[in-house]
Amino acid sequence: MMRAVEIVQPGGPEVLQLTERPRPEPGPGEVLVEVAFAGVNRPDVLQRLGRYPPPPGASDIPGLEISGTVIGTGPGAQDLLGQPVCALLTGGGYAQYCLADARHCLPVPEALGMAEAAALPETLFTVWHNVFERGWATDGETLLAHGGTSGIGSMAIKLGKLFGLTVIVTCGSDAKCDAALRIGADHAINYKTDDFVERVRVITGGKGAQVCLDMVAGSYTQRNLDCLADDGRLVTIAVLGGARAEINMAGLMVRRQTITGSTLRGRSNAFKELLADEISRTVWPLVEEGRLKPEMDRIFPLAEASAAHARMEAGEHIGKIVLQVAP
Repeated sequence: MMRAVEIVQPGGPEVLQLTERPRPEPGPGEVLVEVAFAGVNRPDVLQRLGRYPPPPGASDIPGLEISGTVIGTGPGAQDLLGQPVCALLTGGGYAQYCLADARHCLPVPEALGMAEAAALPETLFTVWHNVFERGWATDGETLLAHGGTSGIGSMAIKLGKLFGLTVIVTCGSDAKCDAALRIGADHAINYKTDDFVERVRVITGGKGAQVCLDMVAGSYTQRNLDCLADDGRLVTIAVLGGARAEINMAGLMVRRQTITGSTLRGRSNAFKELLADEISRTVWPLVEEGRLKPEMDRIFPLAEASAAHARMEAGEHIGKIVLQVAP
């Protein structure tokens, strides 16, 4: 048996309860990881609220990223036995043990602590795919990212700067703007006191940003397009402001702009394998050199998962929240 956090019923943070579950057994291509730390992400909150059910075959235990040690393997995954890894999951991370696809694991280098390692996979995979693969961001371009001090936003800042982008972010307070600048953003806009569309125009000399990474949607969609340069790309990864938007299609056509978006959890294992392989070759050397680390907020014990969710929903965190699973 193992300790795990389950969602008793859809609701607030209090519905997360510590329980005991049978320890899973790895199948072909899978590894069994003794979890050290588990990352806390916005999709976990949405799952708790009943708005983001796990895909077919995934664990109902929340948690999309972990770090730990491989203590068991199925056929085809024996090479990872005994190795410290971090992994992208479809669920099951809030537990003492979890299963991971061996192809979605990355080695934890000496330059990275295990708590930091657990805070990397979900945001790193998401930002890399959406900014650089879907958004086609290239050296010398400008990226606008909303939620600059969130896990996604802080990763967008760090990756963007490492790959030659000028990074503009929006935040909900002057203090968060200061934090975003400390993390490495070139410009930070307080969206509660400034019109971010006008500020982006001023910052870019009227040209606009080439890429926008958005998790708001709704009424932000047209405003994001207004921030973009000709041939600019808007990439939406969440709909915190609403799933519906009204946009000026004529303006989009004249300026040759692109709207795209994606989710990660439900993508195929083969797609995630390809993404993990590209990250391993392109980004992971920067992690091994100590040049890329996640921005860390707070660490909560596994039994206090409800407090971790409450902190995320309060919106005061700067960077990643993780759960400590191992004693």
